[in-house]
Parts: sequence; C-alpha cells; structure tokens
Amino acid sequence: MYVCICNAIRETDLRKAAMTCRGDAEALYVGMGRPPQCRQCIEEAEEIVEEERSSSLLPAIIKKEPARPSFHA
Repeated sequence: MYVCICNAIRETDLRKAAMTCRGDAEALYVGMGRPPQCRQCIEEAEEIVEEERSSSLLPAIIKKEPARPSFHA
C-alpha cells in the first residue's frame, strides 16, 4: 500500500526506513531522498513508524536521561 502518493512511498519502504534510520516520518522521507510535499500522509506515516519501532522493541524517540547529581563526602 502507498503511504505517500506524492513521493510514491510504500508502507514497506517506510517500515524498513524506520528500522534503519532515526527520526520522525519527515526525517525518514528526507533520508529516502523524498521530502514531504502536501503533508497529508505524515500523521499516518508517524503511526506506521511508531508501530514498527515498538513491535521490534526499539524506542521511537531516544531520550537522554538527566544527569544525576553526584554526592561527595
């Protein structure tokens, strides 16, 4: 199934990109050399990316833990 008609991006292409690249759907589009055009597909693309990453136990967004204060005696 095509997720993005403007750029001819298939769901399978987006799922593969989600597993090999970081970032949101827009970043994945750009990484594939096909930046978003009309943007009507972005919401659905984000859901696919999140679904693919969560199904493989990879975080959708990598967050840094805040630095913990060290206590010296």
